[in-house]
Amino acid sequence: MSIEENVKQVKERIAAAALAAGRRPEDILLVAATKTNGADKVRQAVAAGVDICGENRVQEMLEKNAQGAYEGAPLHFIGHLQKNKVKQVVGLAELIHGADSLELIRVIDRTAAAKGLVQELLLEVNIGAEASKSGFAPEEIPPTLAEIAKMDHVRVRGLMAIPPVCASGEENRPYFAQMEKLFIDNGQKKYDNVRMDFLSMGMSGDFEEAIAFGANMVRVGTAIFGERVYQ
Repeated sequence: MSIEENVKQVKERIAAAALAAGRRPEDILLVAATKTNGADKVRQAVAAGVDICGENRVQEMLEKNAQGAYEGAPLHFIGHLQKNKVKQVVGLAELIHGADSLELIRVIDRTAAAKGLVQELLLEVNIGAEASKSGFAPEEIPPTLAEIAKMDHVRVRGLMAIPPVCASGEENRPYFAQMEKLFIDNGQKKYDNVRMDFLSMGMSGDFEEAIAFGANMVRVGTAIFGERVYQ
């Protein structure tokens, strides 16, 4: 199927999952995970109605941005961000999904201050406690938010997680449930520079399950663009 048809089908699935969870389909944002897909394919996805373009790699993001690939949709950075690449992302990406350490967030804050702006971000939670993944442990979220409250040039907009790779979305339900509780609990606390607006979780294989547990931002690549071809 074409990218346009794939986006239509994904949006239909999002709507069905939202309605099944007693939620409004329009409250779920579709982030097209554009990694390894060229500018033309990204433009097709934007034309088809994706809400956001999400890029994983800084160099790829810069190249496609120069080609006008993201025109018509907000740009988010959804990959692992190295500290030495922060300057290239701050101010270009509207939202950074993978703020995975306090050290990185401090670098983002200093860089945003130098650029005279406030960078919005999501805290990445290592919900499966996987040694191979970065991110905050759930119990680290409150003290981290308290530290961020002292910063002037970053603003937390919510949480993000990538659960362990499972055979089916069903197996990720306990992780999604933990994330939903974490999101609600921390949303009830009052910190400066913090608004718990977005819960970013769920990908091509499990976004419907994520929506059942409060996700309002899903990151979908394969179901839109097909299997990735790595160079």
